[in-house]
Amino acid sequence: MRFPFFKKKSKDQLYTIAFYNLENLFDAENDKHTLDDDFTPTGFKQWTLERYSRKRSKLARTIFNIGKEENTYPPVLIGVSEVENQKVIKDLISTAPLDTLHYKYVHYESPDERGIDTALLYNPKYFKVISSEALPLIVDNLNGDRDTTRDILYVKGSLNNEVVHVFVNHWPSRRDGGDVTEYKRLVAATLIKEKMKQIETTEVSPNYVVMGDFNDDPTSKSIQSLLEDTTLYNPMEKLHFPKQRGSANYKNTWSLFDQILISHNFLNYEKGSHSFSKANIFDESFLKEKTGKYKGNPHRTYAGSKYLGGYSDHFPVYVVMKFNPN
Repeated sequence: MRFPFFKKKSKDQLYTIAFYNLENLFDAENDKHTLDDDFTPTGFKQWTLERYSRKRSKLARTIFNIGKEENTYPPVLIGVSEVENQKVIKDLISTAPLDTLHYKYVHYESPDERGIDTALLYNPKYFKVISSEALPLIVDNLNGDRDTTRDILYVKGSLNNEVVHVFVNHWPSRRDGGDVTEYKRLVAATLIKEKMKQIETTEVSPNYVVMGDFNDDPTSKSIQSLLEDTTLYNPMEKLHFPKQRGSANYKNTWSLFDQILISHNFLNYEKGSHSFSKANIFDESFLKEKTGKYKGNPHRTYAGSKYLGGYSDHFPVYVVMKFNPN
């Protein structure tokens, strides 16, 4: 038994891998090096320690339960985006009920002007970090100025002694329009493919997990580009129903910007390896707006300056892997 406080439901060794955009997980302190003034007690959002603590508790409970229908154990790997710094990550993994799992993390400060980064949380009992680096995403805005966007986090590790290459992404936003900014996300896709080619010079058939908030749907050019001439497979493609289901909702339209792509080797059965079992959106009712015109949408923390006290404006997504011991 891996976690003594759970009843073991099946003999399968299942491992959940998740991604969650935490929607502005800021501490309540002002950092003079970033544009975080809104998230201070005197700022636009009136962000206080009490609100920060409340949000952390909600996020911790959510992460603990991701994929619980398929797997009674909390995720072994969780990619997150929109975390301000190491402090908020440490605070989050120290918050009940996550504190019982002793998660560790990989994080690098990125050049994002708002100070929001990506990170990888992992359970050290099953996942060991071999190496990691931040891959700088160098793109310019249309006016020629550098877009200080998030780096791509790359982590090489072993999951139950099987080597896995993990990429955690938060690609450039669509704020100026999806088509206008598309070129930036295509550059991000190319960056990952270049890193994969580099890995493949020393490894045969590497295992990849590419997760993130891509700010594009499974059918978008950037995601399709990521699949071209690679061993990647996107199990999330079948989950995207713009009129019914997604990970975020804008103007009554569902998007599935949050995705987890895996390499084809995870579709095979081999002793000592992991096999893909299921992909899903964690859109449980407790994460949704209960009433009003936004009923069913993610219950977010803010709408503009109005404090709603919710979780995030995104639902988490996840894949379940089955370990094949023999």
